[in-house]
Order: sequence, then C-alpha cells, then structure tokens
Amino acid sequence: MTETVLYSYWRSSCSWRVRIALAYKKVEYKYVAVHLVKSQQSDQEYEKLNAMKVVPTLIIDGNTLGQSLSILEYLEETRPQVPLLPTDAAKRAVVRQMMQIIGSDIQPLQNLKVLNKIAEISGGDQSKKQVWASTWIANGFNGLEKLLEKHSGKYCVGDQVTFADLCIPAQVYNANRFNN
Repeated sequence: MTETVLYSYWRSSCSWRVRIALAYKKVEYKYVAVHLVKSQQSDQEYEKLNAMKVVPTLIIDGNTLGQSLSILEYLEETRPQVPLLPTDAAKRAVVRQMMQIIGSDIQPLQNLKVLNKIAEISGGDQSKKQVWASTWIANGFNGLEKLLEKHSGKYCVGDQVTFADLCIPAQVYNANRFNN
C-alpha cells in the first residue's frame, strides 16, 4: 500500500475540510505544506501533481486527487466505516447542497487568486478585496442559514456529522477574517 500524502496550506479552507475528513475517518497521512502566499503552488513539480495549481492534492491508494469536494466523496466511497453522508437520499442531497453553497458559491469567490485579481482590476485598491469577499460570504451564509433552520439537528443535517459540518469551520474562520 502506498503512503497517503496531503499537499495542503494551513489556511486553505478546501484543505481544512479534507484534513477534518481524514482525521474523522482516521486516515493517517504525511502532510506536505504548499505555501500559497509564496506561490509554491506554481512550482513545476507541484504543477505535475495538480495542473490547476491549487490545494489540496491528496495521494491515496495510488491515486492523485484534487478538488476537496471530490476528495471527500472518494473518502466516503472507499472508507464508509465512518460515514459522512446520511443513508437517506433526500438528506444526502441537502448535505451536498450545503457543501456546494460553501464549496461553489462562497469559498471560490474569496480565495487568494480571486482576491488578488479583484485588487488588480480595481487599480490596486486593496479595500475592494474586503468588500468583494464580505459580499459573497454574507450572501452564501444567508442562504445556508435558511437551510440550517429547516434541516439541522445536533449537526447541520440531523444528528450525524456530515460533509456539511466539515465545510463550515474554515468558512467561519474566513468570515471572521473578512469581518462578516
């Protein structure tokens, strides 16, 4: 069996959710830091692993996987002993809806490369990054809160830890970073 390796950045919300899933499912792994602020994700060696030049990248079971949500799905399918999806199809759909709100509607709009582009197209006005990030974080959390009101129990969807619960902590951290 090959060694499991996670290429990650400590503040990456995508990496954060994968680290939580690995811990929850008790998957041991080697951690390799990829410093995004220092642009280590653009190194040629790393680009061979992840053509998108983003984190996380997980090497597991002889596979090289990128994109946190697909990594979570892979872990669920290959390590179902500690489930992170409900057995009920409707509840699974709600969990996926919540994780997509965070993983598609909030997080990508406030990640480093997007914020740097916002500053660039606004003539270097760094305050525009704050406004942009705050806008999309608030928009996403407003929608997420409506779903939580309807579906939460002890956790986001009922009384079982799910993918949705793994996605929220890092996004709350980012919301605090951007004063939401």
